[in-house]
Amino acid sequence: MARYNAAYEIHVHGEVSLRADVDLAQLQDALRPLWKYAGSSSLQDGSASAYPEEPGIRFDAQAHLLQMCWTVPGDDDFRQCLDEMCMSLNELTAAGAAIEVTFYDNDFDEEDENRGQDSRDDFVMLFVGPTPADIMQAQRDMLINDVVHLMERHFDGAELGGVVNEIDKLFSQRFDNLVNSLDLGRPPRGSGGNGHGGSGHGGRKPRHLH
Repeated sequence: MARYNAAYEIHVHGEVSLRADVDLAQLQDALRPLWKYAGSSSLQDGSASAYPEEPGIRFDAQAHLLQMCWTVPGDDDFRQCLDEMCMSLNELTAAGAAIEVTFYDNDFDEEDENRGQDSRDDFVMLFVGPTPADIMQAQRDMLINDVVHLMERHFDGAELGGVVNEIDKLFSQRFDNLVNSLDLGRPPRGSGGNGHGGSGHGGRKPRHLH
């Protein structure tokens, strides 16, 4: 179903390693929430991005990779599609991976920006993986990469071993809490690792064109 006057342009970006036995039919089923939202009858029909310069949704069968650089017009109900997709995609993954989703406010323009008004742009980081440990590993790797990249502006990389160790301790504690919660039947202390990253505002983010 085409969406006219949609509140957002929604960009989905990521690269996910898949199990070697995953075929196109399985992937089409896992990604059904996305291509159905785009108003298509199959993954093949729905894989094209709203912008022709973006590669869209691709399945590299030889490399066992799902590659996404795909834009669709939509509204806040698209978030439910993301939840459904992640739950289905987890079963097909070979390792933890991050998926970035950016909501661009269609009603926000340069005049609004010049008047100092805030857009409704939003950014969500999602994580998928075959196990909670794999998802946490992907979260840990991304956080360390971001922190080291930021701090290397002020410190030599060799000085940051202690920072990396502290981050590792936090994730080790989170994983231990998760294991204990599964054993004892209660939720983990702290925020836990449910496969979803936070969302945030703060300026328009550039669309990925890879």
